[in-house]
Amino acid sequence: MELSHRITHLTGGGSDGWDVFYRARRMIAAGECVTELTIGEHDIRTHPAILDAMHAAAKAGHTGYAMVPGSDSLRDAVAARVQARTGVPTTRDNVLVTPGGQAALFAAHHAVCDEGDTALYIDPYYATYPGTIRGVGALPRPVMARPENAFQPDPAEIDAAAEGATSLLINSPNNPTGVVYSRRTIDGIAQVCRDRDLWLISDEVYDTQVWEGEHISPRALPGMTARTLVVGSMSKSHAMTGSRCGWIVGPDEAIAHLITLATHTTYGVPGYIQDAAVFALEQGAPLEEEVAAPFRRRRALAREILAAQNTVVPVPSQGAMYLMLDIRETGLDGEGFANALLDAHRIAVMPGESFGAAAAGHVRVAMTIDDDAFGRALRTLCDFAAGLAGSRPPTKLRT
Repeated sequence: MELSHRITHLTGGGSDGWDVFYRARRMIAAGECVTELTIGEHDIRTHPAILDAMHAAAKAGHTGYAMVPGSDSLRDAVAARVQARTGVPTTRDNVLVTPGGQAALFAAHHAVCDEGDTALYIDPYYATYPGTIRGVGALPRPVMARPENAFQPDPAEIDAAAEGATSLLINSPNNPTGVVYSRRTIDGIAQVCRDRDLWLISDEVYDTQVWEGEHISPRALPGMTARTLVVGSMSKSHAMTGSRCGWIVGPDEAIAHLITLATHTTYGVPGYIQDAAVFALEQGAPLEEEVAAPFRRRRALAREILAAQNTVVPVPSQGAMYLMLDIRETGLDGEGFANALLDAHRIAVMPGESFGAAAAGHVRVAMTIDDDAFGRALRTLCDFAAGLAGSRPPTKLRT
């Protein structure tokens, strides 16, 4: 008996990119003290008022099967939020509630890709992107966003890769780089999608974490509403990662078919969680700003620390809860540096290579521990990098 090729090759036959994370977790399980700067998990928990709303909904009996597309109240709340933020008319018919953003990504690719279709995505990427594409039977094709361009994708390179492709997946604010795509970048991406007749899947789960610039949803651009599926989630904006509540926003015909897919796969999201999500969205921007505030503070702290040294080169952090750091002056690649840092100082970061070839020689640092501990860990990382760089022959400065 053999398992399907699709399930055994989700990672393309190689590592899933999480080796350093798994090693750090094994060390913690063995009783070692490890500072984790790996995954995008808030150090604050879901707000007690949201939990109270969830508890009240469960106690009131909303624990049975919920409506597969999502409750009318949550779909209306998501539609209102999206319309207010983008100006694009949006109703519940444009919204499918999903078990988190990951399920939304999977469903969105099912909606637009047939078996054997080519699906584009930007490298660096969130670690699940290529596996999600393989999981629907499509063929993942990366398009490099290069460090010398501050990881802004080049629309010309997307266009060059788009021959024969069906869809393009983007993510802004971006995980892992912390980059917010500029208006020029988004306009160029939209033009390629129109010219090449591509579906655009826009992962916007970090849309409340913008430190510089502006978040531009490509669904709002001319000619893009009918060809864009937007992925959203309560996870990052409201610290509800474990609640698994996300959504897809798109054309009503696509959403109608996605509801059929949900009927045959996830069968919806628990009603008491949806009720809590409605309550959370009703709190508006103040709650979203409260959840984002620690990352804004730590970004400012990180800029001060990084400005005081000259070995680690930060990628401009404009959004999300991450820093991408260029550590090539140490002579190590991202994986080698992350493992050495874990061995020497019990600090766990993610190698850039976990997120694709474009981020080689970098590490991703999650700003997800309290301010003092974060500052100490980042200073230690910089000192460790300086020590490594000082022990090797001088190199020609990069420009």
